[in-house]
Amino acid sequence: MSEPTVRLRRADGEAMAYVERVLEQANLPTGDLDSGPIRLYVAESEPGRVGVGGLEVYDTVGLLRSVAVEPDHRGSGYGRAVVDALEAEARSDGLDALYLLTTTAAAFFDDLGYTEIPRDEPPTSIQETTQFSELCPTSAVCMRRSP
Repeated sequence: MSEPTVRLRRADGEAMAYVERVLEQANLPTGDLDSGPIRLYVAESEPGRVGVGGLEVYDTVGLLRSVAVEPDHRGSGYGRAVVDALEAEARSDGLDALYLLTTTAAAFFDDLGYTEIPRDEPPTSIQETTQFSELCPTSAVCMRRSP
């Protein structure tokens, strides 16, 4: 079976309710979705909507965030496809590095080429995001990858 592909569509209007629902189902934070330079996307494939993901862009670096797949589509490669599509967005934006925080998916992101780094290593613009400064616990794993 081949890996699935997804198309990203910017989330707006009614799609934001979908994004919030999927993130809440995955126990991911939603408190800052309407602040800062957060671009949220709905991932679509042949079965329809399969998940969500987001990017916060700061000059030449970004924060990969809010990646979640519908429960019925987990374990089918859609998570990887969502991250691949977000990385393509990051490359088209000319980003040099993507950072993320995770409390539960370090092994998943490690398999995708992300490397664990000290939480104080990302640039200040990333460390000052709401994800870093308020929403994710200090026990969250910080990771980095060049898109």
